[in-house]
This record gives sequence, C-alpha cells and structure tokens, in this order.
Amino acid sequence: MALPSPPKTAANPPRAATAAEALTPLIESTYTSPDIHCYVNGKKTVISNANPHWTLLDYIRAQSNLKGTKLGCGEGGCGACTVVLQVPDSSSEKRRIKHLAVNACLFPLVGIDGKHVITVEGIGSVDRPHPLQERVAKMHGSQCGFCTPGIVMSLYAMIRNAYDPETKRFTLSERDIEMEGHLDGNLCRCTGYKPILNAAKSFIVENLEGQLTEEPTAPAGAEDGKAEKEVVDLVRNGCGGPSKQSCGRPGGCCRDKLSEQPSENSSNDSKSQTSTPPTEPATSPDNEHIPAIVRATDKPEHDPAVSGATYAKPLKSKEKECFGKETKTSTSLETEISSTKKGVPVVQFKEYAPDTELIFPAALWKYEPRPLCYGNDKKIWFRPTKLDQLLELKDAYPSAKLIGGASEVQVEVRFKNSDFAVSVYVSDIPELRQTKMPLEAELETAKELVVSANTPLTELENICKEVYAKLGKRAMVLEALRKQLRYFAGRQIRNVASLAGNIATASPISDANPVLLAAGATLEAVNKSKGSIDLPMNKFFVAYRTTTLPPDAVLSRIRIPLPAPGVREVLKAYKQAKRKDDDIAIVTTAFRVRLDDDNNVEEATIVYGGMAPTTKESLKTQESLRGKPWFHSETLDIALASLLEDYDLPYGVPGGMADYRKTLTLSLFFRFWHESAAEFGLGNVDATVIDEIHRAISTGTRDDVNPYEQRVVGKQIAHLSALKQCTGEAEYIDDMPNFENQLYGGLVLSSKAHAKLLSVDWEPALAMPGVVAYIDKNCLAKEDNIWGSIRKDEPFFADGEVRHHGQVIGMVYAETALQAQAAAKAVKVEYETLPPILTIDEAIEANSYFPHGKMLKKGLALQDKMDEAFAKCDRIFEGQTRMGGQEHFYLETNAALVIPSGEDGCMEVWSSTQNTMETQEFVSAVTGVPSNRINARVKRMGGGFGGKESRSVPFACYLAIAAKKEKRPMRLMLNRDEDMLLSGQRHPVQARWRVGVSKDGILLAMEADVYDNAGFSQDMSGAVMDRCLTHFDNSYECPNVLLRGHVCKTNIHSNTAYRGFGAPQGMYFAEVMMYNIAEGLDVDVDELRLKNLYKVGEHTPFLQRIDEDWHVPLLLEQLGRSADYRKRKKAVDDFNAKNRWKKRGICLIPTKFGLSFATALHLNQAGAYIKIYHDGSVLLHHGGTEMGQGLYTKMCQIAAQELGTPLDAIFTQDSSTYQIANASPTAASSGSDLNGMAVKDACDQLNERLKPYRERFGKDAPLKQIVHAAYLDRVNLAANGFWKMPRIGFQWGNYDVNTVKPMYYYFTQGAGCSEVEVDLLTGDSTVLRTDLMMDVGNSINPAIDYGQIEGAFVQGQGLFTMEETLWTRTGELFTRGPGTYKIPGFSDIPQVFNTSLLRTDNEGKPLSWNHLRSVQSSKGIGEPPLFLGCTVFFAMREAIKAARKMNGQSILGGVGKDAWKLDSPATAERLRLAVGDDLVRRADVKRKEGETNFFVAVA
Repeated sequence: MALPSPPKTAANPPRAATAAEALTPLIESTYTSPDIHCYVNGKKTVISNANPHWTLLDYIRAQSNLKGTKLGCGEGGCGACTVVLQVPDSSSEKRRIKHLAVNACLFPLVGIDGKHVITVEGIGSVDRPHPLQERVAKMHGSQCGFCTPGIVMSLYAMIRNAYDPETKRFTLSERDIEMEGHLDGNLCRCTGYKPILNAAKSFIVENLEGQLTEEPTAPAGAEDGKAEKEVVDLVRNGCGGPSKQSCGRPGGCCRDKLSEQPSENSSNDSKSQTSTPPTEPATSPDNEHIPAIVRATDKPEHDPAVSGATYAKPLKSKEKECFGKETKTSTSLETEISSTKKGVPVVQFKEYAPDTELIFPAALWKYEPRPLCYGNDKKIWFRPTKLDQLLELKDAYPSAKLIGGASEVQVEVRFKNSDFAVSVYVSDIPELRQTKMPLEAELETAKELVVSANTPLTELENICKEVYAKLGKRAMVLEALRKQLRYFAGRQIRNVASLAGNIATASPISDANPVLLAAGATLEAVNKSKGSIDLPMNKFFVAYRTTTLPPDAVLSRIRIPLPAPGVREVLKAYKQAKRKDDDIAIVTTAFRVRLDDDNNVEEATIVYGGMAPTTKESLKTQESLRGKPWFHSETLDIALASLLEDYDLPYGVPGGMADYRKTLTLSLFFRFWHESAAEFGLGNVDATVIDEIHRAISTGTRDDVNPYEQRVVGKQIAHLSALKQCTGEAEYIDDMPNFENQLYGGLVLSSKAHAKLLSVDWEPALAMPGVVAYIDKNCLAKEDNIWGSIRKDEPFFADGEVRHHGQVIGMVYAETALQAQAAAKAVKVEYETLPPILTIDEAIEANSYFPHGKMLKKGLALQDKMDEAFAKCDRIFEGQTRMGGQEHFYLETNAALVIPSGEDGCMEVWSSTQNTMETQEFVSAVTGVPSNRINARVKRMGGGFGGKESRSVPFACYLAIAAKKEKRPMRLMLNRDEDMLLSGQRHPVQARWRVGVSKDGILLAMEADVYDNAGFSQDMSGAVMDRCLTHFDNSYECPNVLLRGHVCKTNIHSNTAYRGFGAPQGMYFAEVMMYNIAEGLDVDVDELRLKNLYKVGEHTPFLQRIDEDWHVPLLLEQLGRSADYRKRKKAVDDFNAKNRWKKRGICLIPTKFGLSFATALHLNQAGAYIKIYHDGSVLLHHGGTEMGQGLYTKMCQIAAQELGTPLDAIFTQDSSTYQIANASPTAASSGSDLNGMAVKDACDQLNERLKPYRERFGKDAPLKQIVHAAYLDRVNLAANGFWKMPRIGFQWGNYDVNTVKPMYYYFTQGAGCSEVEVDLLTGDSTVLRTDLMMDVGNSINPAIDYGQIEGAFVQGQGLFTMEETLWTRTGELFTRGPGTYKIPGFSDIPQVFNTSLLRTDNEGKPLSWNHLRSVQSSKGIGEPPLFLGCTVFFAMREAIKAARKMNGQSILGGVGKDAWKLDSPATAERLRLAVGDDLVRRADVKRKEGETNFFVAVA
C-alpha cells in the first residue's frame, strides 16, 4: 500500500521523516487487515480496501438499491442522511442492543466495522411498510419527501430503544418524543413539523403499555419542565373549555361515538359519477375544530371510491363489449383513507408489534474487532482496537488526526479543503469509550466523577442525569453539563461525538468547556513515552484552537470534581444561540460560586465562551468578587463593571454582534446571580429572572370536517408519493441509476464578490486522476453566453469580470463526483479586486439600479397632487423599514442529469426544476438545436419554494454543453454551500414610507419608495417588486396612494422568486405602518385595522375592485372568536404587568394574496393531456411540476372525480416538455388553478365522447367497461385540455378605473393569531399559541391544503424571526449552510398550533364560492399563508414594546435618531437590544472612526 506524506506541522516529529517510514512497520505488524466487516439491512457485507475519502453516506449511495439516504447538507445539520447503527449496549450487563441514529454524511466508513447498519430501505417497503413509515405517510407527514427518510430513521431509533425485549414493555411518552432531542438534528422545510409529531405520537398507545400524560412530570434535570403547566392550561382554557370532539387518539377516543353515526355523505354515496359542479355543504359546522379519527387496527379498510380500481383483460381477438367486464389486474392507493364519517376522515393503520422488528445479527455478538488499515497514496485510515495500539501509532506518527464522531473534521474536509492524510478512528477503543458508573455507596463519598474521554455525549447525558438524581445539588456540575449537552448539535451527532473531541478541538464557543473549566476539571492524557499526564483545564487552552496537549498524546479521561457534602457551592451553565436546538453558541458560559458561612464569596469561577479566541476565565471579575457579600446589589454592580473590563469587545470584532455579546455577558451573569441566591436561600428572587424559555409539548388541532366533500375531490387523501418517500423508494434526480460512461460536473466558483479575472489556470485540475476536461466561456459564442428569466443579462460563465461571490467561471468534469469537486478546487484563478456594492443603502448612494420605473397611483396621485392629500391629514407618520432576505433551504439542492442521444442532437434533460419550458429553451439555445429535440423532465423535487423557477436553468445548461462536447451523459448535484451561493434568495427590501390619517385613524394618504436588492442580475426582481407594490395595502383602503418601485443592482448573488414573491414584504410594510399609526395616535391597533378594512366596491392601489369574494372581515371575526383573542389579549396585559423579565405579546392580522401571474399575462395558461387505455387505466399529463405541494395528487383527484373512476386508476409519470409544450412554471400559487382547469377541459371532452356509453351501461358501470366499448367503436380516448385565465390583463400605466383590467383572478385570504413569550435577558422566545384560518374556497384536498398552510406559516415564522442572511465586508456570503443559517426546527413551532378553513358566514350559514370560476371552486394556497408568520414577529414586537414602556423607553417610530423600530427578522439579538434596559446601556459598544461591523445585512 502506498502511503501519503505527512501534513506539514509547526513542529515535525523528530523520529520519522515521512509517514511511510513511521507507519509501514505498524501496518506490517498490527494493521494487517483492510476489510470492514458489517451487516447492512440484515445482510453480511465485507468492504475491502474502501475509498478512504468516503463517508458512510458515500458508501451507501454508491449501492444501487440504497438511494433512500439523502445528502442534504454534508455537515450533519439537516438529518436527511440519518441511518441507524444497531450495536451492543456496552453499558448494560445484560445482552442488550441499542439503536443509534447517526449522520451518514459525517460518520467515518471505518466506524461501521462490527456494526449493523440499518437504512430506510431496511425497515420496510411500499409493499410491506414499517408501521412508522405507514403512519408518517397516512398522517400527511411527508410533502416533498427529501427529508422524510432521515426523519423516519431518527424516529425509528427512538421507537426501537423504547422497547425492552426482556420485559416486553414498550415505554414511550410525549416527553420522550419532543423533549429529549431525538428530532433536533432533523430539519423539514415543507410540513411545519406538526403532522410528523402527530405520527410519532400515534405510537403512544395503551395496548403497548405506553405512558400518555397530559402534564408530564419533569425528569431529574428539572429545568426542562418549568414552562409546561402554564402552557397546558393555555391549551385547555384557550378555546373556551374542553373539546366535545374526538381527540383522534389511536385506539379510539371516548368521544368517538359522536363520529360513528352513519354518514349521509359517505364515500359510497357518490354525488356524481362524472363531472360535478361545486357542491354546497351537507351540514353546517360550528366553530369547534373536529380532528380526523385515527385508529390502529390489524385490518385497515379502504375506500372503494378512491382505491381498488380494476382493469380489463387484453383485447386480442375478444372484440366484444362483454369482455370489458373481465379483470386482468387491480390496484390500490399506497396510502389510502379508510372512509369518512360526516365529512371527517377516518385514518386506519396497522398495529405496531415491537417484537417483529429487524434483529441484531447473531454473528456480530461473536465478532472480534481487528485493527484495520486501508487507503491510497493520498489518504490512509487506521482503526486501532486497543489503547496501546493507538499510543504506539501516535508515538510513531504524532501528526495523525484522531477522529471520533467526525462532526468537525468532516466539515473541515468538505468545506475548508483540509486534508488529514493519516486519519485514526478512535471510537472503538473500549478503554477510551466506556465510563464505569461508581457503585451507589462509592458515589455518596466520591470527590469526583471520572469520565472516559470518548464516552458518547448521549451516554454522558444519561450518566449526568443519573448521578444528579442520586446526589442532588452536590452534582450540580453534572446537571449543568447535561443541560449544555442537551442543546449541543443534534441527537445524531451526540450519539457519536465525545467530550474528548469537544475539548481537543478547542473551539472558543464550545458548550462543554466552560462547565469543565468552571468546575476545575482535570484532563488525563496518555502517551507511550510518559504514560499518564495531568492537564488542568484552566491551563489547557493557550490560544485560538491551540492547547497544551502533547502531539503524541491522547485524552483518556476527564476528572470532574464534586464538592464535599455540606459545601455551599452553586454551579450553573447557560448558552445563547440563534436557535435553541442544534445550534452553535453565540455566548456560552458557566459560573461557580462558593460561599462561606457568612454568605461571603469564598471562591468564584466565571467562564465564558464566544467572548475571546479561547474559552476564557474572567480573572478581574473573579478577583473583584472574592470576599464580597454575595447577595448584595453593590456586589452585583462590581461584578458587572468588572465583566465589561474582562470582555471589552471592539465594534468590528470577528463574529460580529459586539453589543449583543457584551449584553449577554452581563445578562447571563445577572441571571446566575439571582438563581444562585435562590439556591442558597438568600432571599426572595423574581422567578422570571431565573427561568429560561422552555417550551412545552406541542398540541393543536385541524378542523378536519369537510362538508363540501365529494366522491373523490374534497377528501383528505395523502400525497400519492408519501409512502414511497417514507420508504426511500421515491426517486429524485441524484437517485436515478448510473448511465454507462457518465461523467460528473464540478463547478469552479469565484472567491471574490467583484473583481477582474486576470487568469484562469486549468492545468492543475486536468492533471488530477479521473478528470476528463472542462468548459468555460470559450465553449459558447459570446451572444450565447447569456441568459435570464425575463431580461437576458446574466452570463452562464464569467467573462472578464466576476460580479458576485460564487459566480460560475467554468465546470470541470470527471469520472466521479468527488474527483470533479476536488478538481474544481484545484483550478487557479487570479483576480484584481474591485469594490463591491452589497446593501440597498450602498446601491442608492451609488445610483446603482436596474431599469424599472413602475409605480402605482390612486386618488390625488393621479393628478400628481399628493401634497394636497397629505395637507388634508391630521397626522402624518413616516419611517424607513427594512426586511431581510431568506434562503429557500429546500432539502434537495439543485441537481440535473443530461443524456445525449446518438442522433439529431436530441437530449433527455432531467432537472430538479419548477420550469421545464425555460430549461428546454436555454438548453436548446446553448446546444444549438431546436426545442423539439430537447425533452426537459422532472418527476419530483425535494422542495422548490420558487428557488427552482429560474435558478435551476444554468445547471442543466452546463451539463448539456459538456454532454454535447463529450457525447457522454453528465450529471451534477450541488453541495449545500454551492447551492446557497448560486441559487439566490428572497429579496431583501427596504421601504421609505409616509402615511397620513385623520384624527380618528382613517387612512387618507400613503406614499412610499420601495427598494429591493436584486443582486448582480435582474432575474425576476422587477416582477417581485411589482407584486410587492400591489400588496403594500394588505387589506386596507386608502384613497390616495403613490408607490414607486426601485430595483437595486449589487454584487451579491441574483435574488429570485420565493414563496410569496414580494407580497410578504409589501404586506409587512403595511402592518408596520398600522402599528406606527396606532402607537402615534395611542389607539388600539385592532380597532385601527377594522375601521380601515376594505369594503366591497372599493378599489386597490392598482384599481382592482373588491368584489363579493371579500372575506377578511369574516375571517377576523371568526378567528377572533375561536382563538378567544380578546380574553387572551387582556390576559397578556395582566401577565406583563406582573412580570419584569418575561413579556408576552399577541396579535391578530389578516392577509390578502392575489392569485395569477400578475403582469406576466402570457404565463396564465396551461395544458393537459389525458389518455384512457382500453383497460380503463388513465395516464395524465399536465404542465405542473411536483415539489411536495401535492399538485400531482390534486390533479389526479380532479381527473378521477370528473371521469367517474377510482383515484388509483389515474397515473402521472412525470412532467415533460415532450408531453406538454410551453408549460408555464409551477409558481404563483396557480398550479392547481391553471393545470386543474386544463385537466377538467380534457375530461370534459372525454366525457362528452363517452356519454352514449354511460347511458347504455348505466351510471355505475366501471370505466374499463365503458372505454372498452368506446374503443371498439373507434372513439378517440385521448384529449388535450387547455385553459387560459379569463378577466385578467392589468397594464401598468393605465389609471382609468373603467378600462383597467384586474391584475389578479381572485384573492386568497386568511387571518392569523399568535401569542409569544420573550425572555428579556437573552432575547430568547417561544410561540405559545398560533391559530390560523384560511379561505381556500372548496378545498380539493383539505389535508394537502392544511399541510401548505402549516408549512408556509412555519417558513414565514422563520423569515420574520430567525432566518438571517449575512455577508462579510468583502462580499462573501457567510450564511451558506445549516451551521450558520438557521431555519425553524421541531421545537420552534407554536406550542399550540390550530388551523381551520373558512366554511360559513358569521351566522353559520354555508358560504358559496361558485362565483370564482376556478377549478372545483377552490383557491390557490401555496403562498398566501406564509405572510401570517409575521404574527409571531408583531407579537414579539408587542412584547418588546411592553418591556420598553416598563424601562421608560420611547415606543414611537419615525426616521430620527431616537425613533424606535424593530426590523425583520426579529432575531434574539435584535429583540434583546431593543429592550432598552440598564444592561444594554452598560454594554453599549462605541463605534470608532473607520470601524465597520464584521457582518453585513444587505437590506
């Protein structure tokens, strides 16, 4: 075996000049085997001399039958790659196994030796799904499905670990599911998490002796349970008393009898065999939410109206009508509802039998692990099995990199181009891994707890919890450590990471190191030459990422001191991050104080992380406290003053947030001072100072009754691909089988934001193994090197100049993806740096705009008399409001596959795209062939949200250029960081506005200049600005309006379409103005809203009439009632009056979202093509694409309803330009409207042709019989459907109310009410409750619509609260992965989350939507609910406003220096600094001349 040269180090080891000299003797004597022995899904597997660059994920995805495990981020931050390791439980004296969820994208392949790897395919398939897979699918927990396999596997590990095979007991509680962090390493961008949690909770059943408790008792680490009782009360009392309806409890509910009555609207009583007009409701529901009936059963039923189609036998010579009745085969839905009761769906699934699970292979009990070694001339892996083997290796070659969980190392390899040529996997060494718990008698007198350095953090959590439960406050250090570990990374990382790794990496923001340092812990290291070495923690960290650990030594044990009984000592730890779960710290800290008998400080250790290049003791503060009376205000003042000396951060400190970090330094000590005083019993302490924000268990309902339900349409049918997505069988672009001779692309990206390209040297890349060639600007004619969705202004390849960080310079292609990526990084590019323009303010100052010039005028603005309009106002308010961007963070990054044909220049182009037509057009352009030779196809996307409407196009084009050049298939899937660099974001927007009102708050005049940050090219930025302006009114009438839009040209990536497309920004500005007016007039904002709501007959700023479909007043009234808004608003005021350090806020806000492609009139068209085969099966094509929003499912439901056949008879293969020409992008929430009407048109044509046969055979005749006869009569059984949206056709500049056409076909409306609680010391917050009500017309599928509502809301919540995009001063995007960019996780959703649909007017009379002239009288729902995420923002604003009033601060807005405003997103940093208390003032960082913030927010 060839061996690598050692990496260069500061001090090269004296004993060996090269790795070969040092390591060859060990390989020959000890590490003699290159074979990894394991089991994969029950199958014995030997991996011989594996690729040393592979992680476990690389190996799994290289297997043709294991594509369910996904690559989502490559840094262990999203959970899409989760698999389960089944291993013996070394902590148990019995022969027990445990199941560890791990991130396959990080886990070293060598680490699976001797283990059983279980992937999503191993636990079930579509034919035989695991109960978990079935339940997640049937309970609507999978939308795009890309994250689903990882979530399923995290839940699988939890469920398997809940079963004790010896006692046959299965113990699982809601607390286990939500509060123990089993899902904190998994992200989902689609569902809003609620249905996934509901599916998991379906395993809490009595017959498995699970434990279901409404008010769970807190575990030994009690701080997690503090908030729960109050929230449980909120759930119980918030809706005005206990529900009369079924709770949906698996196994049945005491109230289910109510729902068991026979239904006059059951699925068997079809309202119409064929095309059906929109139905009126059979019953009139009240305001109470009625959830679905959910049951576990050994024999689930099915609904014959939607599942169980049969198909006629082949014709051959049997050309008689009677043979149409014979059956050759039948089908059924993979995830079918059982039935409906009075419009309420009944969901049945198989019972779970824990003793029938995949067993641990018997051979692994006997497996004796051997030292392993494998690799090549670039990288080599060692796996010692004993400590002496490791010490011998480190002695021979001290530079060898020790790797345990690889959570940091693999990130450095993938994203920082680190090359650890000699890597040693150390997690299989029992001496380093196994911590022996002291006997109970020993524990009572123990002076310390000794922890093996490589004990996995999950095990350490449990050890800390167990010891704390036995020793109580003596083991306070362990409870502090457990608390920090609970919120460190995700469960997958905690299952494999160790304290040794946490300590040795010496991260300045380590969560564990402050606790260990404060406790006075000692590290034991060991090497071959000296044996054991003691390293005190307080002397261990010497500089940034530098320690006193000798190069040839390894950490073996950590000794954590325990105070003697009777010693008066308190130790606490705290951490503040952007997101509570699975996030790196901004500031992390541990405090230890020991008092003498007079309550004076005997000893104090105050340690911070995140405030210096190392974890740091606060030496001045510690000295200033010694001997002082602890619980005395002067002592607190001395400590706070000393902390400011210990941590005097400059304005431009690396990592930014100088003010916030200094404020946290003081705030966290302030909290500890009070909490320790309470622990010592030194006096009465305000509990709100001590209590951190801890969420309770999630609850909430959907109103699942649908009185408009028809035979197929209106039923809550699960996403048709849901089960495939849960079993890993759903195929995405990167899962498609390999093609012979295929090559992989690797993009060469600019490292500068703005620069001249001086030279590009491809030779280093071309010399690398496997590299074939490259493409760049020279491969296209200059006029072809340009594209754009609306304006063609963006080069495919940079030509002479780069204009944003990450701009594509070229593409290398090679035999493997890893080779292509490595080669791309090897290309040498020389630049001449130019100054970048990053922010909207910089663009305004530099007059850097794209041409736009559009405006809206109404009232006196039409005569250019806005001055007169404002002169009539009693009060005028003005402001400058900013709203940040948002990363799409779909779980499947951009991917494409191009397969060239051998003739005619034809190409099959598979792309993860929302826009097949644009993909086809630009591939045609760059390859020089007509569009009829390019077939652009997509089966499904792992999320899109607008980010794949245009930005997906270039990747298909790059591959097509290379495929044409090489005549070989080409494929590419972007890494997460590449995708975030290239795909653009939601537009950051700034508004400079002025609004005038009468003295009683009636809007009279509004004027605004609105700026969006387009980035370096236009993409769709102009159209986004158009929609922003047309939603600037939200739901409010103003007679005189002048709105001007400006599109800023900057040096960031090109921003693009994103769910809402400018509307959320516009409506956000409207609500900011309403709050400013209310505060300026000192009136109630809800009253202000109501008196300014549109009335039927009034006109919007774009002169569209508000018609009879105006339902916002109904929504506000009904949601206000069901959410008990007025009562809770008063309760919030009472809470705020009584609590100084916690504040609550609540708000109720409407939304009005216009449906159509606004001013792109030509896009408001769609086609469909339906073919009925003579056996009765139906093939459906339409122009829409499936990205998780359930479009395929809805279109199949429409076709099944119209054709009078079961749903499973309809099949859609994919979306293809060869089937539907000129398809508009699936966007603007119009997918169902446009394609649904085209489908209906095709069905209408077919029904007309089949009408004589229905009359002949009767209304109950199956489709197979009808079409069989029609075929024999030579009737055309295929139809092309088409629809173009009528009425619309707005033209900018037409201000004549009599001739201007509507911009939007209709408005989807809704309302949201959210209540939050904010911790004023840290800025942490939680959403206590959210209630949403949407007007979706007659829903085609309420389950899918609810999924869109909840998912959009949570995405909007992220937009307005935690999702912050940041750049460096030189223009590099900083937030380009889950480590730095935080989307909401499972524990961020509202604790009580209720959703419902508008059904009736305020008197309970059924509403009708027949006037809409939309498909099935439904409304588009994908985008409209997203804006309601702002209810969380404005509730937070209300909470902060209450705090500012308490602190004597102004709450009035404006544009002056003293004006108060809270811009979006309302991050914990912004919330904390807005409180305006003394701690913020003390920590204020003075900005010196020339200093700039470390990060840039570009709004």
